[in-house]
Amino acid sequence: MIQSRNLMVFAALNGAMAVMTGAFAAHGAGPAAKVLLTTGAHYQLAHAVLALLCAAWPVRDRLVRAAGWLAASGGLVFATALSLIALADLSLMGAVAPVGGLLMILGWILLAIAGFKSQNTIA
Repeated sequence: MIQSRNLMVFAALNGAMAVMTGAFAAHGAGPAAKVLLTTGAHYQLAHAVLALLCAAWPVRDRLVRAAGWLAASGGLVFATALSLIALADLSLMGAVAPVGGLLMILGWILLAIAGFKSQNTIA
């Protein structure tokens, strides 16, 4: 049962974007851009999967849903910042990338808190 359809859609679009970015990094980017694009794609894809898991969490839980939104948003912000550095030479985005990282970290922490507080076992 999907707990958050909007989160699932956002996460799935993040996943698609990550795959496209990774493919471009592998086949169309120069060496310097390739590293940044690949790093962004890896983090975005991992956090899209985390957000999908949160969207499909078997128990309705606001902390879990918030964790999913933080993970997906953080992955998008982080990957977009790295992409803009790599493709548009916007070095100013180097100050934005850590914001995405912080959002991803907060997503994991909220998920840990939700797990700690959970009264239910997941089997």
